[in-house]
Amino acid sequence: MDKLTLVKIGRIIAQGEGLTVEFKTARVGLPDNLFETICAFLNRGGGTILLGVANDKTVVGVNPQKADAYCKDITNLSNNPQKLSSAFLLEVNTVHYKGKTLICIYVPASSQVHRCGGKVYDRRVDGDYEVKTDTQIRNIYTRKSAYYTEGVIYPYLKEAHFVKGIVKRARSIIRVHRPEHPWNDLSDKEFFIASGLYRRDLATAKKGFTLAALMLFGREEVIQSAVPHYKIDALLRREDTERYDDRENIRCNLIDAYDILMNFVAKHLPDKFFMEGDQRVSLREKIFREIVANFLIHREYLNAYPATLIIYKDRVETKNANKPHTFGPLYPGKFEPFPKNPNISKFFAQIGRAEELGTGIRRVFHYIKAYSGSERVEFLDEDLFVVKVPLVESPVGSIVEINVDGSSKSSQKSSQKSSQKSSQKILVLIRQNSQVTIDELAASLQLTDRAIKKNLAQMKKTGFLKRIGPDKGGHWEVSI
Repeated sequence: MDKLTLVKIGRIIAQGEGLTVEFKTARVGLPDNLFETICAFLNRGGGTILLGVANDKTVVGVNPQKADAYCKDITNLSNNPQKLSSAFLLEVNTVHYKGKTLICIYVPASSQVHRCGGKVYDRRVDGDYEVKTDTQIRNIYTRKSAYYTEGVIYPYLKEAHFVKGIVKRARSIIRVHRPEHPWNDLSDKEFFIASGLYRRDLATAKKGFTLAALMLFGREEVIQSAVPHYKIDALLRREDTERYDDRENIRCNLIDAYDILMNFVAKHLPDKFFMEGDQRVSLREKIFREIVANFLIHREYLNAYPATLIIYKDRVETKNANKPHTFGPLYPGKFEPFPKNPNISKFFAQIGRAEELGTGIRRVFHYIKAYSGSERVEFLDEDLFVVKVPLVESPVGSIVEINVDGSSKSSQKSSQKSSQKSSQKILVLIRQNSQVTIDELAASLQLTDRAIKKNLAQMKKTGFLKRIGPDKGGHWEVSI
């Protein structure tokens, strides 16, 4: 256990019970009212429950031989809708503090209203209480719908906890993308305030970086310390549908997560190009740029439900925890755009990775038939936000010319298939190392230099690839 955890536990105990802290002894088993407190914390602003601490702050501990079983029981019960409705999978850990074993249960604020044993509980400074009237329950719903958890302040979060150079990199992207942007002339401190990533709470006088700043810039271990359940699973399930054929387990900040997800999509999905006027564009890039950005910026990060992006044979499907606003399927022009994380959304828009609210969904619907031959794309706004993008089976890296009306011209003649596969492998290697040489490509793919040069020339001619700088000292740039 690291020193920071010990300091945090000591600070919680010293603070004593209150709106966000509850102590329970658990001498002979899990307390009968444990899930009433869990329910109350979910419905209010979240909090920490320490099992093994008395109300007067005395550290009594729990039976160390039973601690692991207690943790397992809490996790299972939290995911049981008969005990807690809606179910909410909790992160539970044992902590060794001053020679005693404690159980620490972190309960985040939830986007939903929860019930324990059919009853709604809320939290006050002096403890939990049952919410009995319809008006009180409506007030909880109203409070939750207006509350953005991305604005939670972490007073001890510092710039030193961010990935080295990431703020400079993000600001450079903004300068390139929008040279006249008003943030460009600000100092870093002014930039954090202007972007809403550093704020003061007028009600509590707390000030500091927010959850949004942590998720955008934070080092992986710092994010995991504050949001231990955070992860993104990108899975390929074409052959092994029970497990996966390929996987990326992502726990890093959102800026880097975007690049990893887009590379995963490029690795496993075919591309098709589309002529808009005299300009060739990548349909895969157009569609999945919106899907991935939406997946990241509209997630409820204090909800423990794991986020997944899964590529099947016939579809790509994403799921993430959500604070629903519309409830039901979304269609262009038939819903009111609602920002789930307005500061994260705004930041992604400034670095050119997202569009204004509602535009992304319209863009996916605009291009989807040309890409897959089907218009059956789904956006479902409920407790889980689910997106389903239809696919047609075709080899990764195949090129199909798409007319503006959506009809296609197949260019997959048998004599071209081998070349297309080689081109795709070359692109993967170039994405991994933009300075890779022809000799290195030939050795990796067991092809002749002549075959590599022929593939490179064809990809440069069709616009898939650019050479920046001289043959020696330059680098490749993939344009799809």
